[in-house]
Amino acid sequence: MTIRVFVADDHAIVRDGLRSLLAAQPDIEVVGDASNGRDAVREVSKVAPDVVIMDIAMPVLNGIEAARQVHEELPETKIIFLSMHSTTEHIFRALQAGARGYLLKESAGVQVVDAVRSVYADRLYLSPSISEKVIEGYINHHETAEEKSPLDSLSPREREILQLVVEGKSSVEIAEILVLSPKTVETYRSRMMQKLGINDLPALVRFAIQHSLTPLE
Repeated sequence: MTIRVFVADDHAIVRDGLRSLLAAQPDIEVVGDASNGRDAVREVSKVAPDVVIMDIAMPVLNGIEAARQVHEELPETKIIFLSMHSTTEHIFRALQAGARGYLLKESAGVQVVDAVRSVYADRLYLSPSISEKVIEGYINHHETAEEKSPLDSLSPREREILQLVVEGKSSVEIAEILVLSPKTVETYRSRMMQKLGINDLPALVRFAIQHSLTPLE
């Protein structure tokens, strides 16, 4: 049976590389790709792939939030994160969002193919280069880890708005993207900054980058 895969990454060279690698496998078919999280959610809902390979730091909507939405709509679709981050927080947030696989970009290569086949078979796949300590940290603190990240104080909508704000979108532009009124966006924005204890945009940008809510570029 052919495994249908969708690729979401904001770097064209990464998407092309993954397409070539996966297309070379007799049991894998790439059915689409996207360069930002919001497009990924929309396209994945259309093609309903077996597996989605997703970057964490993507524009418009980051991979974690995109994964949450995909997992809610298509719980049978398996999600693999391909990331440069190996911290406990990133891995925990990925698994919490519904991911079944987590690979580090620095050591991916053929692991991507192994990961696709593993998660399709309903097995968890973590990059071998992720230390046992990190994995144990996730398992041991599964119930308390939520308290460790300030992101957990924000609602999904507030996290979406946070990313769009730091990417330079105005309240009017955000309202159009999320189909809300500008006044509602302002309310969410004010509440979100109050929860984080952040009073200015530069600090908000630093926070978003630290937590991989938006690409560095």
